[in-house]
Amino acid sequence: MQSSLRIAFIGGGNMASAMISGLVKQVASPAQIYVIDVNAENLQNLSDRYRVSTSSVMDARLLEMDVIVLAVKPQQLHAVAASLRVFVKTQLILSVAAGIRAADLSRWLGGHSKIVRAMPNTPAMIGLGMTGLYAMDAVIDEERKLAETMMQAVGDSLWVDNESMIDAVTAVSGSGPAYVFYFIEAMQEAAMQLGFDASQARQLALSTFNGAAQLAKQSEEPVSSLRERVTSKGGTTYAALCSMDDSAVKAAIHQAVQAAALRGKELGDEFGRH
Repeated sequence: MQSSLRIAFIGGGNMASAMISGLVKQVASPAQIYVIDVNAENLQNLSDRYRVSTSSVMDARLLEMDVIVLAVKPQQLHAVAASLRVFVKTQLILSVAAGIRAADLSRWLGGHSKIVRAMPNTPAMIGLGMTGLYAMDAVIDEERKLAETMMQAVGDSLWVDNESMIDAVTAVSGSGPAYVFYFIEAMQEAAMQLGFDASQARQLALSTFNGAAQLAKQSEEPVSSLRERVTSKGGTTYAALCSMDDSAVKAAIHQAVQAAALRGKELGDEFGRH
């Protein structure tokens, strides 16, 4: 653990809770973490669970922080930044607010440019997240490493050099868990149509996804090779995949991810008009 590191969270919802859980296990002690949220229930939960310091208002203690994590809803961030800017001096700002571009956040903070934008996903809540990271030019290597260490406390991370790629990260991994849940849901429904009860269908679908994902992660082969290995021509898997190809499932997935990326850009434009 880094004994001198001081971290503040603005916002104490699910993502903040997930990050704090990972941080207290790997990076910092509870005494090094300070959480500000207007929701008293959130603060009580975080205090009880992790023994971190909390407050319902921003105060001068923020001036002592090394990192300030912005973990509020995107539509709240403009107002939050307006209140925060008087407390921002040299701290690294790590924003996990979806859709808010670093340049807009910098403008709202009075020109502060030590900003890293992060796009995590919901599996971060169990330490298996995937986070895309983008740093403004003013962020030095040590600060980049710090941001990376913090996000790796809840899973894997990937740096992008162009901020527009954060919209692509959002489309692939940020929204991606919903695509997986959608497919699992469809598999469960199909299993029930074949005669399994709900509990059996859930077990079959979840165990299959978990096993396949772990196999793909641990294998050095491309996933296409793994797919081909279980697809004997004329067999059951072949019949299923041919049906998917006939229904243009892969093309529909490509289109869906593109739609998510486009919407991410649109949201960035909308939020940035403040």
